[in-house]
Amino acid sequence: MSKQGVLLGKALFYDPALSANGKVDCASCHLPQLAFSDGVDLSDQGVSGKPLHRHSPALFNMAWHKGLFWDGGSNNLESLVFGPLTHPDEMAADLGEVIHYLRGDEKYPDLFKAAFETDTITSAFIGRALAQFVRTLISQDSRYDEWRRNEAILYEQETRGYQLYRQHCSSCHEEGLFTDLKYHNNGLDATYPDPYELEGLLLGRYRITFDDQDLGAYKTPSLRNIQLTAPYMHDGRFETLDEVLDHYENGIQHNGSLAPQLEKGISLTNQQREDLLAFLATLTDYTFINNKAYQK
Repeated sequence: MSKQGVLLGKALFYDPALSANGKVDCASCHLPQLAFSDGVDLSDQGVSGKPLHRHSPALFNMAWHKGLFWDGGSNNLESLVFGPLTHPDEMAADLGEVIHYLRGDEKYPDLFKAAFETDTITSAFIGRALAQFVRTLISQDSRYDEWRRNEAILYEQETRGYQLYRQHCSSCHEEGLFTDLKYHNNGLDATYPDPYELEGLLLGRYRITFDDQDLGAYKTPSLRNIQLTAPYMHDGRFETLDEVLDHYENGIQHNGSLAPQLEKGISLTNQQREDLLAFLATLTDYTFINNKAYQK
């Protein structure tokens, strides 16, 4: 990590000229004001105009994540960035053409030299620079965080909601990152398509491990900034948090591969729902989404 590397990564993150049609940048699907998510279920903002098969995940606190993508298909940010950069339905970049563009640009040669102390521009340096910028996207200043630092209070309803979170949610959404960084089948689907369909994208982590226990298992998303990152789940099927809670109360498929705490559902009264949602609202980090260092 270096200041120069981060500045280069930021320039690349917001540069649509990296895409095949010169119109799509990383921020097309990762908007700062939405905690670097995009607010739609399956984005069609890519070069092809075709909807993606998975929901664009929010980008923050990624420096502490061990597995990336919804199925953990990438182990580090340096390799992850080439997925959206080169995918035909996303930025559809030809890396050779990208490097040619960067070498001929008036600002990039100096930015690369400052970051990596060389006149060479390579795809590896592109990945390293983008990864450095993404690692700086840190969300740690919500009102919940201020409360934890004894800089603010939680109101009575929020405190009740916190207790409900501790009782029903914290086993998978562990305090701190508000994710356990693991993969779970939370009962969204009872059946799954042929493994060869869409290269297994609809099979969860099974696509990576070929372990039957991972069928339909997806990475636990963070509850931080949850009010900003709708719609929810790996395919954005739930528009609201109430729909998510409905699923955990009534819609869970009992197929034996679920976490034991989910098999009976999570039943909340209307008041308890309001209390839980009030607590989740304290996880919104306005300092993070308004940080000009992260914006174009």
